[in-house]
Amino acid sequence: MQPWVQYLICGVAGLALGAGAAVQRVRTGAFGASTTIGPWSTGKDFGTTGASAYTRAVVSLRGILALPAHEARYYNAAVDSAGQPLDGKCRYRVTGKAIPAKWWSLTLYDHPGYLVANQANIFSVASAKVSNPASWSVIVAPAQQAGLWLPTGRIDRFELTLRTYLPDDGGVGNLTRDQLPSIVKDGC
Repeated sequence: MQPWVQYLICGVAGLALGAGAAVQRVRTGAFGASTTIGPWSTGKDFGTTGASAYTRAVVSLRGILALPAHEARYYNAAVDSAGQPLDGKCRYRVTGKAIPAKWWSLTLYDHPGYLVANQANIFSVASAKVSNPASWSVIVAPAQQAGLWLPTGRIDRFELTLRTYLPDDGGVGNLTRDQLPSIVKDGC
């Protein structure tokens, strides 16, 4: 075989492998240039002019409307506080304290980033529904629960996104582990 044919084959194979790896990384990526805080991860360059190509690709693929950091900060969890993947057949308790922002929402998505269909048509819980902002809890489970409940639709894996709107610090920093809610599995 001619050397130029070998080079061509290697070049095409390298491009295909590189493109495939890039697509896989974006599809499984959290929020771009991310920081992990307990079970939560957050991007540092959302909604900024300095957002990396990777962050822009993740935002584009995941369908997140990334507002500037001074307007909203986003925290995503694909695992519970023990580090285990979130399973749609199990019951979880998401417990939090007062979040230093004007308001917040907690939304359940499937792994590709879509809302999970459920008969109750409940997709998100907002701080306006919380009776005691200093100590609140949301149950995430396949079957209907008393109180604040996010249905999992019994999917294999799901993710939770916590959005904090108009953060008290103007969006310049991340919430700490103590400020973010815990995610504890109650059983399957």
